[in-house]
Amino acid sequence: MFANDRGGILITGDIEERAKEIEVSLLPLRSVLFIRDDFKIEDAKEVIAEAYKSEENRKTLILGAKSFTVPAQNALLKILEEPPRNIVFILVAPNKSTFLPTVRSRLNLTQEHQQRHYETLPVSLKNLDLSGLFTFVKEHDRLKKHEAKGLIEQLMYQAIHIENLSLTTVQLEGFEKGLRLIELNSRFQSVLVMVLMNFLKEVKRVR
Repeated sequence: MFANDRGGILITGDIEERAKEIEVSLLPLRSVLFIRDDFKIEDAKEVIAEAYKSEENRKTLILGAKSFTVPAQNALLKILEEPPRNIVFILVAPNKSTFLPTVRSRLNLTQEHQQRHYETLPVSLKNLDLSGLFTFVKEHDRLKKHEAKGLIEQLMYQAIHIENLSLTTVQLEGFEKGLRLIELNSRFQSVLVMVLMNFLKEVKRVR
């Protein structure tokens, strides 16, 4: 799967299933799975403790989650760069944007080709007004981190592939900034308003 024995990052929509498949494929060598919904600092400490348990043969630590917090990723940086003897790391997540650039730079990244199917959201970015904006925001203000990031990606997909909009630089950067802010635990309601306001301003300018 990866070009070397140092492991890597796997981007896939089937986190738990793929992690178990990797575990089986590595037999008879030992693997330890850390599958979480949100991978937090306490999970990183558990992984580090496991990594420093001496091994005569190669042991693979498979970390899978829908989201990895920034503190957890920062805690893992050193050990990812200089893993203990016979320790290999494989990180599994649904999006490469889940990981900090510093983490991605330490491991090879493999992205599985997967066809995404998004339903049309109950909001028109092409004809967005204030009422539609605030109704949509109110309906989506209580999402988990991975759900929030998924909604931003779904909005971008809808804009490009469903509504066939030619996005401006500001609008594209708004989506990217929104994903970064969610990763930094910013209040999602504010992030969503920021992303959608770019479309509201565009509509007003056309009129």
